[in-house]
Amino acid sequence: MLEGLEISEINKSKVHCENDVFRLDSQYFKKDYINEDLNRTKFKNIQLGQIAFITDGQHGYHEVDENSPIRHLTAKNAKGWFANDNGADRIAKWVDDNNKRSSLEKNDLILSTRGTIGLCAIVGSDVLPANIDQDVARIKFERSEISPTVVLVYLNSKVGQDWIERNQTGMVQQGIALWRVREIPLPVFSKHFQVRVNFLVENAKQNKHKSNRAYSYAETLLLETLGLNSFEPTTEAVNIKSFKESFLSSGRLDAEYYQKKYEDYIDLICNYPNGYESIEVACKQKDINYTPKDNTEYKYIELANIGKTGDIKGCTIALGSELPTRARRKVNTNDVIISSIEGSLDSCALVTEEYDNALCSTGFYIISSNKINSETLLVLFKSEPIQNILRKSCSGTILTAINKTEFQNIPIPIIDKQIQEKIASLVSESFRLKKQSEQLLETAKRAVEVAIEENEEIATEMILANL
Repeated sequence: MLEGLEISEINKSKVHCENDVFRLDSQYFKKDYINEDLNRTKFKNIQLGQIAFITDGQHGYHEVDENSPIRHLTAKNAKGWFANDNGADRIAKWVDDNNKRSSLEKNDLILSTRGTIGLCAIVGSDVLPANIDQDVARIKFERSEISPTVVLVYLNSKVGQDWIERNQTGMVQQGIALWRVREIPLPVFSKHFQVRVNFLVENAKQNKHKSNRAYSYAETLLLETLGLNSFEPTTEAVNIKSFKESFLSSGRLDAEYYQKKYEDYIDLICNYPNGYESIEVACKQKDINYTPKDNTEYKYIELANIGKTGDIKGCTIALGSELPTRARRKVNTNDVIISSIEGSLDSCALVTEEYDNALCSTGFYIISSNKINSETLLVLFKSEPIQNILRKSCSGTILTAINKTEFQNIPIPIIDKQIQEKIASLVSESFRLKKQSEQLLETAKRAVEVAIEENEEIATEMILANL
């Protein structure tokens, strides 16, 4: 009668263990949580607040200042283990001066406490100076029993994430209180084991930086090839067109469409010495819908899965019957997918072998070409000229996007083959290093989990086997 149900039997005397608010709901006593509590007792445990100062960012109004060097980091900037400043506002100096308690320093951790809870990243010098908002906790270490890097790995592990999930509260919006963050129990691993974990994370960080540099070199090479190193689009606010040159030829009357800078970018492409063609001519496009089979499992790629440098950072794995109706386009290795939605036009990615035959949202255009290799197509569509031309082509009211006709008419340069080969090599190297970085982080995380589940010796053997 109880088949499939999970039952935990807890002595009343143990209900108070790490349970200051006296939770009695069944969710709090899931078997995984109880087993993790038990496994942690094999180590000396200390609370996070005993070794670190923990606070959140300013509440309420903050002034944005585009000329300020001070980043304003939010939960999205805690994704991927290493703090980033993607999309971060710049805030006025007085905001940072008035909130020095939350002004970040190198080797602080940031932890999201509202919305998507439990995202944790370590702060590097590349995102400083920076401050945080009220939905992020700053963790500044004041004692050295456990290194910041090991705490980072622990909080990103299943054990750490389960504890955070177990102790979040709220009705409409879930969150975890700062006082609860201060009570996060940490197993104190041996110094020898901590050194091993630190080594993995440091190597992962270096590989990620090398990956970003390789992609940056590919971008620079493309821009130099297009002549963008000495190119400056006009800043003129007025562009006069006759009715024949405007509405009769384009069907558009909105002023945005006729900004002079867009014409400058198009002229740049059209004057490329090696020639240009429209996307319709230069590329093959997949635009036929695929109907998933109800009982077949698929990988599904959506906007949230697209990385900053054109990689695919995971996907949803689900049966066809469980997929959203927009999951209707099949992709294959070396396809390039490009968001059609204004506001996420730079969400372009190269499909690797790992995602061959995956599905993606109908919000993407899917292209490949016999004239331009996939790596060059990726960098090209993320470049300044093409991004501006994509932006020009958007239309609509509720959801602004590029329609198929506008997309196919966009001109793209036919990059010299030797340059294409160099770009392909750099992008491939970038993807390889990024993959290595992710594997090292996964090894570190699994090692911490194994140390808690089994012991440090077995976890160390696993680390050595994966190096």
